[in-house]
Amino acid sequence: MKPKIVFFDIDGTLLNQHKKLPVSAMKAVAKLQEAGIYTAIATGRAPFMHQHIRQELGIQSYLSYNGQYVRVGDKEIYKNPFKIQDMDHLLELAESHQHPLAYLGSEQMGANQKNHPFILTSFESLKHPAPAYHPHFYKENEIYQALLFFEKEDVPTYLDDHHVFDTIQWHEHSMDVIPKGGSKAKGIHAMLSYLGIAPEEAVAFGDGLNDIEMLKFVGHGIAMGNAVQAAKEAARDVTKPVDQDGIAFGLQKLGLIPAS
Repeated sequence: MKPKIVFFDIDGTLLNQHKKLPVSAMKAVAKLQEAGIYTAIATGRAPFMHQHIRQELGIQSYLSYNGQYVRVGDKEIYKNPFKIQDMDHLLELAESHQHPLAYLGSEQMGANQKNHPFILTSFESLKHPAPAYHPHFYKENEIYQALLFFEKEDVPTYLDDHHVFDTIQWHEHSMDVIPKGGSKAKGIHAMLSYLGIAPEEAVAFGDGLNDIEMLKFVGHGIAMGNAVQAAKEAARDVTKPVDQDGIAFGLQKLGLIPAS
């Protein structure tokens, strides 16, 4: 079955470790679009943290927050925010361990501590400004993901068996906290249902732990050569690393774009 849509993770997939988009990846995405194949972003990032990437690639549709918020063009088609009482509970747990939090909504974010070094370090790794101090942000906005910050020797385990939260560590000092059962696969399912495309007609590229469900769900999951081992095991194929033209190579191998 010929693929009709390709999903791309951002960090470690489209962007290299320096948060740069290889020219080969940009050209490959353009060739896909010219061939009439739909392209979409599938990321753990907030929408306002990948707007420039979407503009650069000409991609209009995306799922953010590991599938908790989905847009097709200018239409919001799926959202799965936290309940305020769940955020109250998360704050109580985090404060009891002296772990700061950031709260992320669809258009902006806020943090419950000012200029905390772990918050600054984590956001610097994304090449994005850290959230402003706004401890009541979650009471005034829908929250799709929280970020929990900690010492690298003190990885939190107090959310592991909680019935409300799922966690994914993405930095030595930070992890994503999303609603229980949330995943990129669920966000992709929502988009595919809206577009009338079967999972078997979808391809996805990823590299991290938060990409595993997505790589298993689509018809053809492709892990980057720089991916974690668990992502490689979940994928149908493994392409070259992001800095070795991995996106272009993977698409060429599938026959979706011609070789350069």
